Amino acid sequence: MTEIAVVGFAQAPHRRETTGTTNGVEMLVPIFQELYSTLGITKSDIGFWCSGSSDYLAGRAFSFISAVDSIGAVPPINESHVEMDAAWALYEAWIKIMTGEVDTALVYGFGKSSAGNLRQVLAMQLDPYLVAPLWPDSVSVAGLQARAGLDAGKWTPEQMAEVVVRSRRAAKDNPLSQLSGDYDIESLLAQPFIADPLRAHDCAPITDGASAIVLARGDRAREMCENPAWITGFEHIIDSPALGGRDLTTSPSTAAAARTATGGDLGGIEVAELHGPFSHQELILAEAIGLSESVTVNPSGGPLSGNPLFSAGLERIGHAARKIHTGEAGRTLAHATSGPALQQNLVAVMEGRN
Repeated sequence: MTEIAVVGFAQAPHRRETTGTTNGVEMLVPIFQELYSTLGITKSDIGFWCSGSSDYLAGRAFSFISAVDSIGAVPPINESHVEMDAAWALYEAWIKIMTGEVDTALVYGFGKSSAGNLRQVLAMQLDPYLVAPLWPDSVSVAGLQARAGLDAGKWTPEQMAEVVVRSRRAAKDNPLSQLSGDYDIESLLAQPFIADPLRAHDCAPITDGASAIVLARGDRAREMCENPAWITGFEHIIDSPALGGRDLTTSPSTAAAARTATGGDLGGIEVAELHGPFSHQELILAEAIGLSESVTVNPSGGPLSGNPLFSAGLERIGHAARKIHTGEAGRTLAHATSGPALQQNLVAVMEGRN
């Protein structure tokens, strides 16, 4: 496999609401400049650009085209886009480098979740014939999943609250997080339901944000970064979009993607960044991947401390890579999801090398 590594990562601060436009330009320009400065590169050093966003969320057609304003018109660029989380844009960029056409790529994602009725917008991801016309909101769909797991004895309300407590405490070390602090299980379980059995803290907050990652190949990666996070496995797989056609308490696509990305070897994984927008989903993902209790999960705070749509999955990869950049971990795993109830799942494994 061609040597390809994550050499740079930057993210905008997580905010409940921003005053910028829905094309993300105001959030993207500063993080691009941060990457240029940190890596000692310019726009001309990037061979390929790829973004992830959603016109439904932005409320305009071709919002990703207007987002290119954050890059600049001159000189012309080689650019592509995916209409989903930018983690999948990173996969496309990885493939682009694998072909040998380019040596470097910059991938970015953005989302202004505060614009419009978020729950209604996400209902557009559902089956357009049988489900979407009923307008089931995203939180209610996740509530059905959580209830199925509770009734099947797969997890308990206390375990769901434990995920929240750990995530919010970890977020205190991430200055860009939206929510952080010390909580206890008892006080969380005393809160009212918003979509039984989900309470407000079980759901990722509405978040505006953006992030970007730079990929590079071989010696170019070594030139740009002292400790590149080498991608040793990368896979994404999809489950049925029919909510009644699959067991919502499990995630076969995550399990399959993890087997491919890890080669069946979970040994040495020290950190896992999991993209579970709801507390119970982190439990599903950890079981599907087969993570041991020794693995540190979401030290960044995860999506429960800030969940910028179409960027949060890319952030999981960025935070997992950063642990290798800083020397805090030698092998990490990152996960991203898209669609309702963990429908589409991506797993990436990264390693550091002496």
